[in-house]
Amino acid sequence: MKVDAHQHFWHVAQAADFPWMSADEPVLYRDYQPDALKPILARHDIEGTILVQASPTFAETDVLLRLAETTPFVKGVVGWCEFDAVAAPAAIATLARSPWLVGLRPMVQDIADDGWLLREPLRPAFETMMEHDLVFDALVLPRHLTPLAELTRRYPALRVVVDHGAKPALRCGLLDEWRRDIAAVARFESTACKLSGLVTECGADRSIERLRPVVDHLLDCFGTERLMWGSDWPVVNLAGGYDEWMTSAQALLAHLAGTARDAIFGGNAQRIYLDGASE
Repeated sequence: MKVDAHQHFWHVAQAADFPWMSADEPVLYRDYQPDALKPILARHDIEGTILVQASPTFAETDVLLRLAETTPFVKGVVGWCEFDAVAAPAAIATLARSPWLVGLRPMVQDIADDGWLLREPLRPAFETMMEHDLVFDALVLPRHLTPLAELTRRYPALRVVVDHGAKPALRCGLLDEWRRDIAAVARFESTACKLSGLVTECGADRSIERLRPVVDHLLDCFGTERLMWGSDWPVVNLAGGYDEWMTSAQALLAHLAGTARDAIFGGNAQRIYLDGASE
């Protein structure tokens, strides 16, 4: 099954719940719902998606779980929880009752404390995630990779997926620290990484040549069994759109054997998110 491992839905009427959303960015300041994505998936023979939260609210997670019930191509949902709340374990256990919930994602990139992941009050939340075999989606920036590696060392049973390759600084090309730190995270076999969001990080000067060193490094670090492709739709519309990113990704991975490409474009997401969630 071909799987898009990272996509979003939202209604602009709920823009107040999305701190990053602004009418100044008309590409994103509009409704994005299943009917808009369905023909795009069909064009690329993609059978399933992982629907990921974009708002730090339980309300949005509830909406996404209900959408999954009525949207055949949505195979799993990565929701949100307030990890440092006293009630986090109970909230996670409640969310985990849904057969559609496969993971959780605090929006670490928006938290001022770079060491937030290692705060002791988060321990009960991580322990509850492991108890329910949920994936921790790490929405992090390069500066968070060192604490993320330490988090993974502390909780070796916690399955971690790094979103968007940790958003390397493709615009300026300062990648040495990112290379070192993402490699440190990848040393833990419980980690995986999404090939998603990279074209957005390129800005206007996006090209295969600019993307290739980053994609090749992620391949070296995670191998073909711990990488998965995601569109980051509709955010990808800021950088050429779904079709362009798919074409670029196929070109960047064309040198791999067919079985390896199949794993990145679906098999790994199915194993990491869906098969684990059903066990």
